[in-house]
Amino acid sequence: MASTTRPGSDSPRAHTIPTFSLYGEAASVGQEMLHIEDVQSRSQLYQWEIEPHQHHGLYQVLWLQQGEADVLLDERRDTVVGPAGIVVPPGVVHGFRFAQGTDGLVLTLSARFLLEGEFQAVGEAFRAVFLTPGVLRFAAGDEAAVRLDALLRQLLAEFSQPASLNSPVPVWLARAVVWRLAQVKAQDAQVQGGRSHRHQVLFTRFLLLVEQHFLEHWPLARYASRLGLSTPRLNRLVRAERGVSALELVHERLTREACRRLIYIAAPTARLALELGFEDPAYFSRFFKRRTGLAPQAYRQAHTTLDNAAPAMALSSQPSHLES
Repeated sequence: MASTTRPGSDSPRAHTIPTFSLYGEAASVGQEMLHIEDVQSRSQLYQWEIEPHQHHGLYQVLWLQQGEADVLLDERRDTVVGPAGIVVPPGVVHGFRFAQGTDGLVLTLSARFLLEGEFQAVGEAFRAVFLTPGVLRFAAGDEAAVRLDALLRQLLAEFSQPASLNSPVPVWLARAVVWRLAQVKAQDAQVQGGRSHRHQVLFTRFLLLVEQHFLEHWPLARYASRLGLSTPRLNRLVRAERGVSALELVHERLTREACRRLIYIAAPTARLALELGFEDPAYFSRFFKRRTGLAPQAYRQAHTTLDNAAPAMALSSQPSHLES
């Protein structure tokens, strides 16, 4: 098979990010555009791979109805399975590797087609959709996905008509697509907000359980069960909220309590170990040293020395009335 030269691939490493109008076509300054094509028509020319590039002043929506694509959006990489919409604002470096036979459409717009005239609501939807790059995922058979697919295919049919340049219908349909995408994005934001709230509630419940039971040395599975979660889900929850594993958070609480008791309770270390739930004082010593860098007795001694030195330091810092 004859090889196809990729745009901007004449050297092993490009010196700049390629900028196109449509992929492989030279960009023109101030270009006004409304264009739609199916994914196959262009990606087949490049063995189903669109290498990283950007557009200036042009907005794109890649609609995947069926199939799969590896997606690059600036530094983010993702694998997307249709149905899904991929939103690409101007200046965002993006690239795609499609599974062969992927069914989808690519809509390219300049802002004029959506902001001209008395369409303030559409303009607001336009800004909401293209505020950030991202992926809008849909379940198979989702009503919103069915409507978007129908609108885009109707737009493609109208765009393909010889008289489309003089017809207002493609612009109307493009506005309808952006309007629908804005609705979906707003609904996704509400769902994510709800999920975030639920995560915070679960995390707070976990903290309360830790506070009640850390001296009993509950296994993580027991905490997870009380929260109605699996252990991996509990770990993901805690990492998202605090950046550490669930076990690390429990150990942090246990270590804080050990430090407090060593400083403020004048009891043998072995007794404190038992009160902290450690049946073996030697194991408690290893646990404590691993987390603080000091053995329990050395930690206590260090803080006792500091406490004793504090009054003397305070006294010495007072001005002397005997000085002349």
